[in-house]
Amino acid sequence: MGISRFMALCGVSYVAFASAGFAQEVYELDMINVSLVDEGQENVEATGGAVISEEDIEVLSPQNVSELFARESAVTVAGGAGPAKRIYVFGMEQSNLAVTIDGAPQAGTSWHHTGSSVFDPAFLKSVEVEAGAAAADSGFAAAAGAVSYETVSAYDLLDEGDNIGGRASLSYGDNGQGVAGSLAGFGAYNGFDWLFMVSKQDGDNYETGDGDEVLGSAPAAGGILAKVGYEFDTHRIELNYAHDEDKEDRTIKMNLYQSTDDTLYPMEVTRDTISLKYTTTAPTDLWDPEVFLYVSENDFWRPNYVVSGYNGDMDLQEDQFGGKIQNVFTLDAGSITAGVDFNEHDYSVDAYGDNGAGVRNLSTTQLGAYAQARLEFGRFDISTGARYDFHRFEDWNGKRFSDSGASANATVSFEVLDGVELFAGASETWLGYVVGEYAYLHARDADFYTESDFEAGKSRNVKVGLNANFGAFQGGVTYFKTTIKNHSNWYGSDSLKNAEDYESEGYTLNAAYSWGTGRVGVNYTNVDVSYDGEDIDPGNSVFTPVGDTAALYVDQEFAEYNLKVGGTVEWAGSIDCTDSFEPQDAYTVVNAYAEWQPQTLSGTTLRLGVDNLFDETYYERSSYGNGVKASAIYAPGRTISLTATLDF
Repeated sequence: MGISRFMALCGVSYVAFASAGFAQEVYELDMINVSLVDEGQENVEATGGAVISEEDIEVLSPQNVSELFARESAVTVAGGAGPAKRIYVFGMEQSNLAVTIDGAPQAGTSWHHTGSSVFDPAFLKSVEVEAGAAAADSGFAAAAGAVSYETVSAYDLLDEGDNIGGRASLSYGDNGQGVAGSLAGFGAYNGFDWLFMVSKQDGDNYETGDGDEVLGSAPAAGGILAKVGYEFDTHRIELNYAHDEDKEDRTIKMNLYQSTDDTLYPMEVTRDTISLKYTTTAPTDLWDPEVFLYVSENDFWRPNYVVSGYNGDMDLQEDQFGGKIQNVFTLDAGSITAGVDFNEHDYSVDAYGDNGAGVRNLSTTQLGAYAQARLEFGRFDISTGARYDFHRFEDWNGKRFSDSGASANATVSFEVLDGVELFAGASETWLGYVVGEYAYLHARDADFYTESDFEAGKSRNVKVGLNANFGAFQGGVTYFKTTIKNHSNWYGSDSLKNAEDYESEGYTLNAAYSWGTGRVGVNYTNVDVSYDGEDIDPGNSVFTPVGDTAALYVDQEFAEYNLKVGGTVEWAGSIDCTDSFEPQDAYTVVNAYAEWQPQTLSGTTLRLGVDNLFDETYYERSSYGNGVKASAIYAPGRTISLTATLDF
């Protein structure tokens, strides 16, 4: 498989390189239209978003989400053990965006000491990050954009002309990375297609650049992905099942160190999703439907380690059921997507055994209708849409809150010169009742309640920028500002109430150049994040300070040797913090790889990777910082890994 990569956080930014067969093909620049809309599809990258393609994932060979987003300066990942990793876009935690995996909405972050996602990157085909003004069909409550993860299918892995195949991958890394492997079988025959894939990681605690062991950091992710599709006449039905888990001994608060307790306790985090989708294989201008249903469950469990104290056990359960029905109407100028969606979300919290609260249940119900147009008019492109949603929140005391509201978005671009495009976009988004990190309930007394004036949340996004494409060189710049009103505030009060305004403002820059057999690119992001007009410290979980971050990458192919080499430089500038936290130091981390396909071993790829080449001691930007009450979790020191992949 080859390499296809260029992400521009500020506009046009895509370079595609040749694939399949080092000796026969070299990297070639794919002249991609810089437009906001092209052939009825929205270009996520054209307005400051990010795309990590299937080929990118093969190059990165990520073992976790930190490695997955290593080349994206706008996306930061808080460090620590796998279940503690939190994903932030422009300083905004992932739960502020509409997040889906294969179209199924994902639960928000349940607890301020856990991470954003539970999945194995081995399953991933691509990731799209729509930053800022998200489209109406991106999903409900897209406060600051949308993140779409797509997993592989049988047709992604099958070689041309084959109807059955398999893939096995095995890697080993030092510094606690241990062994990771995946095995997939897939095929397509007589209208049926199928894929079954399993993965597992098993390692030890890693050491920082200073040689300090990080307790509870052993990788332990595992999962199952199963897909079955059937096509008949002009119809297609697809059934998907995904199971992800992490079961390992962890510290109680995985995202920070506390001197009071560094004991390890069993912890289990699991995610199960089943989805069913109907589409047509013969769409027309007026008939291109999609019917999608899903059910999912997210669980978090740890034991009662303080039997008679005001602390200990945690048992969280989330269940979702929902779906959508939509149709795409194709016009001469582009397309219009219109539909309805719904979601029923149930939460359960088994509170501390000694606070008298017991099991608490809460729920939300959402029903919405939406339409999004993506149109091209000469040098003008426009993506605009609206949705209207009803939302109901029932708290643990049986108290109900109901409301409805409208959302609207519009982004317009104009090609001022050939290859040079200006754009501007804005959105007002109605969020319904923002439940937020509901696991706070497990530490609240029995009389904890919801304020009677608890209101639905809202967000506003603005972005403007410029894109340029001059063949081998591409680049862009984007300014953005996001404000979120009426978020939930669980902490430091005897009741659930609305938070003050959160705000993220800044800009991104990007440039890249391709010379046929290789490419080099750089992106830079500056973000200022505030709460109620004041700078946020690195102990906040919903928003976090980011400051200046950058990524530089290079890839080169040597076709005569069946060899690819490349590397990434991750940089973060220093940040001054509040009196409760120490300043965050700047850091520079270098990662490198070499990939070889031996001619004598057909279908085999060998990859040597070195992460943190110079053994830097640092903690990842957006992590919990060094403060008065706790200390940061530092990232792994130098880690060397070897991966063998066999396609058969």
